[in-house]
Amino acid sequence: MPRDLPIGNERYLVMFDRTYQIADIFFPHVGLENHSLGHPFRFGVFADGKFSWITDWKKTMTYLDDSLVTQVVLENPDMRLQLECTDCVDFVSPVFLRKVGIANLYDNAREVRLFFHHDFHLKSTSIGDTAYYDAYKSKAILHYKAETYFLMNCQTERGEGIFQYACGFKEYRGALGTWKDAEDGFLSMSPIAQGSVDSVLSARVDLPAKGKATVYYWMVAGKTYDEVQRMDGFVKSRTPDILIQRTIDFWRLWCSKEEANPSDLSNSVWNLYKRSLLTIRSQTDGNGAVIAANDSDILQFNKDTYSYMWPRDGAFVTMAMDDAGYSVMARNFFEFCSKAILPAGWFFHKYQPDGSAGSSWHPWVVANEPQLPIQEDETALVIIALWNHFARYQDVDFVKPFYKPIVKMAGNFLLKYRDPTTNLPMESYDLWEERRGVFTYTSSSVYGGLIAASKFADSFGDNQLATAFSDGAAEVKMAIENFLYDSSLKRFIRGCNIANGKVTDHDTSLDSSLVGIFLFGVLPADDGRVTATMKEIEDKLSIKTNVGGVARYSGDRYQAVGEYDSSIPGNPWFVCNLWLAEWYIAIAKQKSELDRARNILDWCVSHSLPSGIMAEQLNPYDGSPVSVSPLTWSHVALVNAVNSYVKKFNSLNQ
Repeated sequence: MPRDLPIGNERYLVMFDRTYQIADIFFPHVGLENHSLGHPFRFGVFADGKFSWITDWKKTMTYLDDSLVTQVVLENPDMRLQLECTDCVDFVSPVFLRKVGIANLYDNAREVRLFFHHDFHLKSTSIGDTAYYDAYKSKAILHYKAETYFLMNCQTERGEGIFQYACGFKEYRGALGTWKDAEDGFLSMSPIAQGSVDSVLSARVDLPAKGKATVYYWMVAGKTYDEVQRMDGFVKSRTPDILIQRTIDFWRLWCSKEEANPSDLSNSVWNLYKRSLLTIRSQTDGNGAVIAANDSDILQFNKDTYSYMWPRDGAFVTMAMDDAGYSVMARNFFEFCSKAILPAGWFFHKYQPDGSAGSSWHPWVVANEPQLPIQEDETALVIIALWNHFARYQDVDFVKPFYKPIVKMAGNFLLKYRDPTTNLPMESYDLWEERRGVFTYTSSSVYGGLIAASKFADSFGDNQLATAFSDGAAEVKMAIENFLYDSSLKRFIRGCNIANGKVTDHDTSLDSSLVGIFLFGVLPADDGRVTATMKEIEDKLSIKTNVGGVARYSGDRYQAVGEYDSSIPGNPWFVCNLWLAEWYIAIAKQKSELDRARNILDWCVSHSLPSGIMAEQLNPYDGSPVSVSPLTWSHVALVNAVNSYVKKFNSLNQ
């Protein structure tokens, strides 16, 4: 199930599913420890002797403009109630806040109770948790394990706190959890439970006929009992209203860097652009790790998640945010990379937000022969991203600490990790992480990485190294043209293998990633060979259903939802569609030639969730989200395409 509403700061991330239940909670690193692990935090209402969880209510789930603050409207005609909810994570403190405005649509006065359920799996497991009601100090519900604490509390506009509570057991000997205790409108007042536990608290308000009332709820995170107690006191003293408003003000100030739509793009595209910037920010840890996705439902697929930093994704994010004017994210990312890079000058497959190596399926040995378990484009892209930052801001002091670990070490690795006969890069895994070989996309990124390293070395007066890097790039470019272009097909091919200095096993598959040939500057976008390749991608990888879009490659079965044929080569991916837009932008010589790119951007708007969240891929039959949502890479690709569009639009005279 997609995560329609992520909200957070760089330490605390809360993700809502499409039923408006909290499904993922990360603290103190975005993407590291998931304290709910996809188990829903239920939200219920009791009135006139009837109870209802809001999952089945009619709902509209969006954000307040230019903010990471939700705007959710829930309606239940049978109960004659409407709820207007505003949720946020304070922009600086580990405090989740919810404001619930309750409207009585009935002619009679009545009592209404709200129920907030907590299904924590602290440190990503349900073993050894404790839930209890703290009657001693905060009059709140606490869950804790080791150095992880969460405190939940509520308050009505009249200052009344928790009405009732219950702490109990779940997932053990048939116990469903205390949420079942709520369904009669009353809670057992059980004060503590230990092991696999959950809890519920309720708030009570009296509503006049056709009247309104407000309830505030908060969930603070910390590492100690005293810390969450202090944060609870902070919320009470500052008031939830003030904290919510300051968070709205902060994000709107953050977004104000962007002028109002400096092109002919529709307002809906521009709004998605700003939503993408905010979504990227929500998926980024304060330690510099840019997390690919934090939707834990992917656990059902292979018992692992996307909650890692791939250097590739991080590099694309850093470039996009730099180009959008948000340079502050760059330092943390490059500091992360300078610590993570191995002495030999390459990066692991992916990383945890704390800098440790992430899980991997790339073997270190095949057929009794050792091999590096890498995706070489990830190493190249970090150099490219660093040069992109330096070229834009010319901050020598910023770049200096990264010159040796990123430029020299990684650049030398790219230079040496090549076949001495063909000059192509040695085999590594492709960007889709599915096959090992020598690929046009990866080779193109190596070319771009060596060019960036050469420019850096030249800027730093390292002339001999600059020449070595530029000569190496020229050799890689020639090898790409000689070995990865098929003159009979009149286009570039996906890849090949190298055995004993000879190119073998030509993989002529059509792949969207062939866009790398111009994205990384190997050839101009309007080169005839590039044009033929991109036109064939558009023709043969487009989804010929009402959904549309572009697949990764022919026969893509990852997360497939049916049997596909030539009309559906695979699921449409936002990234692949936006790469096509990038090409149309690059070749445009007049403004009218931007129409195709603008149409693709409009397509992205129409296939995003109402909240502006973009999935990894879509169901080719009905357009529903497939795989993780949001995918940071999808939002980055949108930001990149819009940045490119605006720049090109303003450079053209007609």
